[in-house]
Amino acid sequence: MKASKFDSDFDQGKDISDALDLSKARRPNQKRVNVDFPIWMVEMLDKEARRLGVTRQSIIKIWLAERLEHAGQ
Repeated sequence: MKASKFDSDFDQGKDISDALDLSKARRPNQKRVNVDFPIWMVEMLDKEARRLGVTRQSIIKIWLAERLEHAGQ
């Protein structure tokens, strides 16, 4: 598929997943970590994430980034 066709299909909202080789996909500059949270904390995270219309993972990242930015000042 030519780049112009790929761009056009993407811009039109068409499914372009068949044109991608996802076996080679990676997330540079990221590292996965596992964190255990108490149930009450997960429930509160989920409630706030729903309120903001984001995922649990997003709210955790946002809040951690804000806290780390504040701590670095």
